[in-house]
Amino acid sequence: MLPNNLLIYINHFYSNTLIIMTTKTKKPATSKVKFNYKTIKTFNDACAKLSLDPAQLPDTSMIPEEFSKPIIAGYKLMIIFKAINDGWTPDWSNNQYKYYPWYWVLSSGFGFSYSDFNYSITYTTVGSRLCTDSSDKAQFIADQFIAEYQEYLLYSE
Repeated sequence: MLPNNLLIYINHFYSNTLIIMTTKTKKPATSKVKFNYKTIKTFNDACAKLSLDPAQLPDTSMIPEEFSKPIIAGYKLMIIFKAINDGWTPDWSNNQYKYYPWYWVLSSGFGFSYSDFNYSITYTTVGSRLCTDSSDKAQFIADQFIAEYQEYLLYSE
């Protein structure tokens, strides 16, 4: 009697018999621990997750300083979103929901209003890389990284 994990294939080719034995194995269950995006609290945390050096920022020496800050802040936000999204990338060819922080600039300062999603309208109000797959992540980014958004969206002294 054969063990449970063996299969026999018999092929009668002309008068000879060919017997092939193969082992049937189950794929081991991969238990990927779910990533907790709330562990990314700083740009340095995002860099650590992606194995990047946080000191390696874009070279903005050839442009006016007033444009340097938003370029570096935009880079930092892209790294933060990439780390928090943990491999998820937006698919712009279908009706997949995408979420991003939405801010209102108030006379009293910079405030977070709500996270929003959009999937079928053709205008854009946010960089296509700066979105997530859940409103919870968008809310977390909006609350945790407000300073980066201020440098990215507003003029600063």
